[in-house]
Amino acid sequence: MAIEITDSTFDEIVLKSDKPVMVDFWAEWCGPCRMVGPIMEELSIDFEGKAVVGKLDVDSNQEFAAKFGVRNIPTVLVFKNGELVGRQVGVAPKSTYTEAINSAL
Repeated sequence: MAIEITDSTFDEIVLKSDKPVMVDFWAEWCGPCRMVGPIMEELSIDFEGKAVVGKLDVDSNQEFAAKFGVRNIPTVLVFKNGELVGRQVGVAPKSTYTEAINSAL
């Protein structure tokens, strides 16, 4: 299951992770975000033990959305060793997200 990430847990879960981390920046009211959600759940199972997959609600957690220039949602960011290494804005097929994680492994 995708991990719920907040501004207060972002450093620990994302920036200090020893595994690649994919973060889905989303909001409850966002229609396209609802299409990405199930893909993130599948990826969290596919990459269990190899990568971290999480979701950050931009309505209640704006600090890191602003810090990483997330202006449109859904936006999915990939981090490796605390560094931003990938960005996908808008809905994409599962294969796009899979490739992004694989390239960070």
